[in-house]
Formats: sequence, C-alpha cells, structure tokens
Amino acid sequence: MVWILDLDGVVWLSDTVIPGVPEAISKLREAGHTILFLTNNSSRRVGDLVEKFEGMGIRVDADEIITSAQAAATMLEPGSVALVCAGDGVREALAARGVKTVDSGPADAVVVGFHKEFDYDRLNAAYQAIRGGARLIGTNDDTTYPTPEGPIPGGGALLASVAAAAGVEPEVAGKPYQPMADAVLDRIGGAAEDGMVVGDRPDTDGLIAKRLGLPFALVFTGVTSKDDLPVDPEPVTTAPDLATLVTQELA
Repeated sequence: MVWILDLDGVVWLSDTVIPGVPEAISKLREAGHTILFLTNNSSRRVGDLVEKFEGMGIRVDADEIITSAQAAATMLEPGSVALVCAGDGVREALAARGVKTVDSGPADAVVVGFHKEFDYDRLNAAYQAIRGGARLIGTNDDTTYPTPEGPIPGGGALLASVAAAAGVEPEVAGKPYQPMADAVLDRIGGAAEDGMVVGDRPDTDGLIAKRLGLPFALVFTGVTSKDDLPVDPEPVTTAPDLATLVTQELA
C-alpha cells in the first residue's frame, strides 16, 4: 500500500515535528508500506527537506519527496526561460529540468511560489514579464500556510496578487491539479491502485486523492479542525493526528 502524506500540517508545523509522527512513519515502514511525501510548499530544496526530516528523527530518501516545485518544472520545456518569484526549491527544480532562471526581464513564464522575501519589486518584475507575454505558473494556490502559532498567508496569496496585477488566470502545478497527480503517478510507475492520501486540507489533499482515485484521510493537526466538519470531499476516515490514524489503520 502507498501512503501519500502531506507535510505541513501532517508531519510538521513549520520547524516543529507533530508528536508521534516519527514513530508512526517507522510503523508504516516496518509493516512494508510504501511512503511518498507530497507537499505544496515549494520554498525548500529537496536536500534541505531531507535534512529537516533527519533532524526530526525521520528516515527518508530524496526520491520519496515530491514538491509542487518539481510539478511546476514539468510544465516548462528544457531550454526555456523562467522568471522566479519563489524560493530555492523552485530554482533547484527548474535547473534540474534544464530551464534557465532569471530575476527580471523577458521570460517564457513567471513561476510564483511561497517565499517570505516577496515584496513590491518582485511583484513588479513578475508583472512586467507577464505584460511582455510570459505565462503565469503557480506552484500552488493555497491561500494559507499552517504554523504552530496559526495560519499565515501562503503561496496562493502571493500568486493571487500577481494574477490580479497582471489580469491573467494562472496555471497551477500543485495539489489538487493534474501536474502534481502526474508527478505522483510517474514516481510510483503507474496507476495508484492501492493507497491512501493523508492531509489536513480537503481542498488540496482531498481533491488530489479524488483525482488519483484514492481514499482521503483527514487529520486535525493543520488548517482543518473537527469543528469544520462536514467537508467536501468527504474523507473516508478522520483522526486527531497521523499517529492515531496509523494505529487505527494497522490494527
């Protein structure tokens, strides 16, 4: 069975691991399950994510991680030019794809993702490139991002500001859109027939599960609480956290 796990709000909140997660992931591995970590957060490089996992006591291989930055990179042809309005994770994914990156000037596409350095200059650079004919690609359209102190504006909020300024409709790569589903299918080598998507957001994790034809399990450690029920799409099961969910499913 393939367990497709969201990161922010399921495994961790910012730089704080959610209690019980390292043990839950170990249980899944010991039971012989395959694990994929699927994140809409495009800001970090994959190697940085691996280090973050290891610092939390979680063993992970780089090829078990799929980011919205990687999904966004597949939407551009090698040799094309992208203006980056995003973090290092996007730059890494575009470089691996053979896409040239710039910070200003003409481009084939503008790629927007979560990054805390976003300011008016970045907005204007993105606007000018789109005005010159560039496509607008968002790594994701999540309007908020979960932290231990509560939600903060997410990559989707930055994308919305660029789209509003330029007056265009963005193409979106991450959950729940097709580029991310394709990235999952490519990584597992075919159709997802036996698996489960675990997330904290019905509008992203739930809908990507539906797109993949897999059941959706909702945990309440991120942006969705028990008080928000019922939600659409409806999860097949809910749990307070990943540790409880794994115990339930492995019983």
